[in-house]
Amino acid sequence: MSAALIFEENERDAGVVEEICGYLTDEPPRSYFLFAGAGSGKTRTLVEVLRRMTGIVDHEKGGQFARRLRMYGRSVRVVTYTKNAVAVINGRLGDNDLVGVSTIHAFCWELISGFNDDIRAALVAVKEAQLERETAEATAKPRGITAAKQRDLDEIKADIEAFKLTDVFIYHPDRDTYGAGALAHKHVLDATAWLLLNRPTLQTILKDRNPIILIDESQDTMKGMLDALMSLAEPRGSGLTLGLLGDHRQRIYTDGHSDLPSLIPAGWAMPELQMNHRSQRRIVELINKIWESKLDGRTQPANGVAQHPRTEKAGGVVRLFVGDTFCSADQKLAGERWCAEKMLQVTGDAAWRQGRYQLLALEHKLVATRGSFLEVYGAMVLLDPNSAAPTGSGENKGPTPVQLLLNELAQLEACIGANGAVDEFKATEVFLRFGRLENLPENEVERANRVAAMLQAITAFGAACTAPGATVEQVLKPVLEAELFEVDYRLSEAFADKSPALPAPGRGEEESKKDRMRRGWCALFASPWGQLQKYRTYLAGNSVLATHQVVKGSEFPHVMVVMDDKLAGGNQISYDKIFGGVQPSKSDLENLEKGKETTIDRSLRLLYVTCSRAMESLSLVLWSSDPAAALRRIKDSDWFADGEFIVIELNDADSL
Repeated sequence: MSAALIFEENERDAGVVEEICGYLTDEPPRSYFLFAGAGSGKTRTLVEVLRRMTGIVDHEKGGQFARRLRMYGRSVRVVTYTKNAVAVINGRLGDNDLVGVSTIHAFCWELISGFNDDIRAALVAVKEAQLERETAEATAKPRGITAAKQRDLDEIKADIEAFKLTDVFIYHPDRDTYGAGALAHKHVLDATAWLLLNRPTLQTILKDRNPIILIDESQDTMKGMLDALMSLAEPRGSGLTLGLLGDHRQRIYTDGHSDLPSLIPAGWAMPELQMNHRSQRRIVELINKIWESKLDGRTQPANGVAQHPRTEKAGGVVRLFVGDTFCSADQKLAGERWCAEKMLQVTGDAAWRQGRYQLLALEHKLVATRGSFLEVYGAMVLLDPNSAAPTGSGENKGPTPVQLLLNELAQLEACIGANGAVDEFKATEVFLRFGRLENLPENEVERANRVAAMLQAITAFGAACTAPGATVEQVLKPVLEAELFEVDYRLSEAFADKSPALPAPGRGEEESKKDRMRRGWCALFASPWGQLQKYRTYLAGNSVLATHQVVKGSEFPHVMVVMDDKLAGGNQISYDKIFGGVQPSKSDLENLEKGKETTIDRSLRLLYVTCSRAMESLSLVLWSSDPAAALRRIKDSDWFADGEFIVIELNDADSL
């Protein structure tokens, strides 16, 4: 292949930047949706557009646009998915006062902060709509409004009354807020979406500040916010122009629209990035086939442009390993090590033997099992299912009531030696850091007594931390009794409640939030203390184990995907259905008939996300309920060539 042809192949997206600049500088400007697949250089494209639109790079119409922005004190707003993405874009863009880059939460709070009366009205309206909707849904069911459901409805009513009595609302986009008037992240998004649709003054403020808004990862942006902004951008020339960037094939959160391209107004432009600069050819071929597949039970359209690898990335290794899901946990772990050894043989890359590959799992429960912190994770899910696991946005910090365990006690534990001895100097630094030495009694005797009580509690804490088999309750006891740190009232009340653990609801039975949380507290207090450190590491995103959701946007040279529906324990995703080991369920068939999203749809998107993380080699490990049926489906498909799918040999694996 000639050098000229290689350059042409690799630069097939070269005109997209100028194409987008043309939309934004047209009269009037034209909104657009940029289809940007995995590894396509979406961020680079975004930054290059901004550089031209703000006069950093010589561009006639962009320079004129920049002068108008500066004249009227306006700026282009870029809304990204994570704080890391904000840092990356700002780093590449440099000092540019005509562009504001922020997360969606920071953007929303900037718009509504201080408008307490409007926030109150919005939150009450949103909650009243939720109450009406859930009441109607419960009433329509054969059992009507059950006692458990009524308790949930009463909680919504209590939220409404609490909002009505709040004078000032507080919030911080980068961390959880506490106390009177504190808002959760979802509250801010809900309130902003409602206000943009119902307060003309806010609409005017937004358009005057930011005539152009570019939204990254738009397929996962909350429906309400995206709908509100899209309505304000219509018709063309309304004063607001939107640029949506994303890939609906990589939608992994239910907050986003299921098929965003189908909702794009007819007058919008639809530019495309066709290149995949990340992965080797074999991996790109696989992800194209995954998305184009016509599987039974699929309702989502296979729209979206096929990707092209760079010409110099002509290799890549893909293998699919199939085993029996009814094997024991130890057998599965041995089997996965066997798969890594096979990848070493075929790739020759020592990373597969040295554990320097990224292991991805279907769900957090599977990762918690592999990572040996299942009891703690299960308890956290009961306490708050929305914040118990890490996310791609990096927003989740764990349930709010247990922050003492995840922050203060984590730092205090670092002051304890292996034998339980306390490093008093380090411990003092921890207490200073959290302001716990500021209010010691002034009376010398009382002060000495308080210090002695604290030292005794720290010593007991250290002994409990290092005791084999210690539970969270045993470690927490001296901390709470001595009031070493400020404690969330919910944690204190739950610890003081010595009522027995509640049984889990039976199949088809409803459970109130209060009962669910009581089960969570009991499970947490009974969990091994040693699991908390592993859970903290996972929550912070520092584990070698991860779920597909967490690594969206990331890339790794070598990836192993563990697909174990049985161990994952969920019913929303099933890789076994994709590969033929399990047939579509009754609800899948009903959703298919109604054109609703099915398990196949959700699983296919996650498989696409997973495979597109790999740069050089990819190992897919399927633990199937019917390995023989799965192998027949795999063989009949055109996803894998002969020799690329292999039965896991457990006898060999056990000997590794």
